Amino acid sequence: MANTTTPTDTELAADGGTATGRPAVSPDDPRLLDLLQRLTLEQKVQLLTGRDFWTSWPIEEIGLRRMLFSDGPSGVRGETWDERSPSLNLPSGTALSAAWDTSIARRYGHASAVEARRKGVDVVLGPTINLHRSPLGGRHFEGFSEDPLLTADLAAAYVAGAQENGVGATPKHYVANDFETERFTADVVVSDRALRELYLAAFEKSVVEARAWLVMSAYNSINGTTASENDLLETPLNSEWGFDGVVISDWTGVRSVDSAKASQDLAMPGPVGAWGDALVTAVQAGEVSEEAIDRKVLRILTLAARVGALEGFEGVRPTFVEDGVAFAREAEAAGAVLVANDGILPVTPGSVRRIAVVGDNADRARTQGGGSATVVPESVVSPIEGIREAFPDAEVTWSVGAVVQEGVAELPLAELTNPVTGEPGVHVSFLDEAGAEIYTEERRATSFVYIGGDAPVTSLGEFVATTTWTPSVSGRVRLGFASIGEATFVVDGDELFTASVAAEGDELGAALLAPPSESHPLDVEAGQTVDLTVRFRKAKASGESFDGAMMFTFGLDADDSDPQALIDAAAAEAADADLVVLVVGTNSKVESEGFDRSTLALPGRQDDLARAVLAANPRTVAVVNAGSPVELPWRDDAAAVLLTWFGGQEYGHALTDLLTGLAEPGGRLPTTWPAAAADVPVIDVTPRDGVVAYDEGIHVGYRAWLRAGTEPAWPFGHGLGYTTWQQSGIRVSDTVSAGGVVTVSVDVANTGARAGKHVVQVYASRPESHVDRPARWLVGFAPVLLDAGASATVEVTVPARAFADWRDGAWAHEPGEFTLHVGTSVAELPLTATTEVVG
Repeated sequence: MANTTTPTDTELAADGGTATGRPAVSPDDPRLLDLLQRLTLEQKVQLLTGRDFWTSWPIEEIGLRRMLFSDGPSGVRGETWDERSPSLNLPSGTALSAAWDTSIARRYGHASAVEARRKGVDVVLGPTINLHRSPLGGRHFEGFSEDPLLTADLAAAYVAGAQENGVGATPKHYVANDFETERFTADVVVSDRALRELYLAAFEKSVVEARAWLVMSAYNSINGTTASENDLLETPLNSEWGFDGVVISDWTGVRSVDSAKASQDLAMPGPVGAWGDALVTAVQAGEVSEEAIDRKVLRILTLAARVGALEGFEGVRPTFVEDGVAFAREAEAAGAVLVANDGILPVTPGSVRRIAVVGDNADRARTQGGGSATVVPESVVSPIEGIREAFPDAEVTWSVGAVVQEGVAELPLAELTNPVTGEPGVHVSFLDEAGAEIYTEERRATSFVYIGGDAPVTSLGEFVATTTWTPSVSGRVRLGFASIGEATFVVDGDELFTASVAAEGDELGAALLAPPSESHPLDVEAGQTVDLTVRFRKAKASGESFDGAMMFTFGLDADDSDPQALIDAAAAEAADADLVVLVVGTNSKVESEGFDRSTLALPGRQDDLARAVLAANPRTVAVVNAGSPVELPWRDDAAAVLLTWFGGQEYGHALTDLLTGLAEPGGRLPTTWPAAAADVPVIDVTPRDGVVAYDEGIHVGYRAWLRAGTEPAWPFGHGLGYTTWQQSGIRVSDTVSAGGVVTVSVDVANTGARAGKHVVQVYASRPESHVDRPARWLVGFAPVLLDAGASATVEVTVPARAFADWRDGAWAHEPGEFTLHVGTSVAELPLTATTEVVG
């Protein structure tokens, strides 16, 4: 098997976002211009704000239906956040980017679009492609990489894949939205050069080559102007890159009528927003031109035509079928990064008699980050389930070791009986302020999120959930809830407790999607039923736009009453095992939209657990279930370290594919993995006096590490496999001029005993430059799959832009010699050659 093929720029480029040659629909289509003339000013303005949380306004007289927008980006939730309408849960953005493979990214877009169409969704709000400027960034797991080229190439492939299947993709958040702290109000102060070479470059190919149908504007300001009013929406997005799609706001990101003067097209959510009647008045008063309104409306109509929401326009017919569940398993393995291995991996299933699986995340795996990226999968395969299935002849034990869970976790469905239906689940009632029942639901979970949908949240006086709970384990538990408001728990007719929880800060993502919790002790007996009623009164939302949103979870707090006993028990199990699989990681209280991390340390006592287990048995494979870097101070004592990110719903199956060698860990690090937070050269995400200063300029990620001269735990681009490789025979074009390309060729041989994957990485340098440059920077890459003993010549095309720098408002090429380095990471580049940039 030899595969060095990745989609070309021509294949990724799309007339309207497809690569099929269908006629493009653009805003200057005469048919759209005719429809525009049939609309009143009031109808035009109405189209510019959402109808509700997730949809746009329909206008029947011109054949326009509503369009449904949905989070993603690692799956598609649809119109409701509900376990009765489950969604495909794909691996996180970091897992996708770690594959370093545009074909995987393109199929990721295909799978997302297939899921979107199954749920009636027209537009996926993704991919998230903000850079990994700091590992503390709360949505680091959603983003792709610290490098703009790797991000741009993968993002363009994702966008093309989704739109080839007729669903709009939305690269977000434009631009420099690389942190969560004060994200609504913070001002990013950044140089034009850093904007162009890093933060805008991450978006450019999605627009220029993949022809994205939408772009989402960010919350933050850039150099003093909020994103929804910023000139960057026009230049470079429209005037230079040729964007003809819809700039959709992040939810509540449009704050004033002034933003209508900018190239902001659609304000979400609705129907309340900053535009509405005020914008009609502004147009009538001549403060905003009707031509500006018309341009926005034409772009919305163009989007409708592309997704098939406008009569007379077919839209793009889905072309590529993707089995989402199978792909989730494949993509997770393709992005898993084996950073250390003393030869223990892969493990032959019949070679081990007893396996000790240790870790909270081994049982309650984190398959996705928190916040708006969350979807509700139909099922999740945990590591312990996958290992028991893959090693049927071994004795497999599991020990929690150290509690990672923070806050309450749902009660298991198997332990619940709905008192109304007799089926597994919970009966839910909505009562108005007078106590009258106005709405009911039969649910199959004890976690509820209402953002949009039919539930009358705005009219809610009290939310009541009733169930019969039959615990499976005896003992003292802590029963509680997570939400913002007051809850009363009634057990077998008696009030157990009433408690109130207040928001910590005023950030929606944290307060609504990752709220604090409160719990109370309760003694239960296995098999003895508990009649449970929970009454909840939500706190009033701070703004009209989210008054109709509510999140409420009830369940059990973790038992962490004797943490040392948990560690000792796990170490004892590990000592007697032939193989130990230690799963450490984070959760949605650590990595989520709405807040940044304050530390890179693993939560709880997981480091103490790891030290104890490794001391008991060095034959330990450490599996890291985190969406972004964490400190692993014991890493050198493990036989192998496997970084698996947030692995999607097939995580357990993919993990055992990797452990047994059924699949090879195909990932390479898309971001530098530090040994300690103190070593990270660019880490601050906290605004000072409302400002986040990107003072490091173009020196972000591995560029900053190289400048600082500090050694990380593992460098950008690093990753091992299960075979060995040899690179030789580098050949490079002699010269290149602006608009041209350099071709880098290298001979690659699989010198091992099994098939595998290799990633050719090409970096450039120019030590004697008159321009401030990184020590090295990525200019191209290509994955190659080869059978044992096979070889191939791999070509990487490097555009002249890769050698350019932004100065004085334009791209400039410093003439002279540049060195090209080829290898397996930014720190391992044995092959070099030179090329000359000429005028």
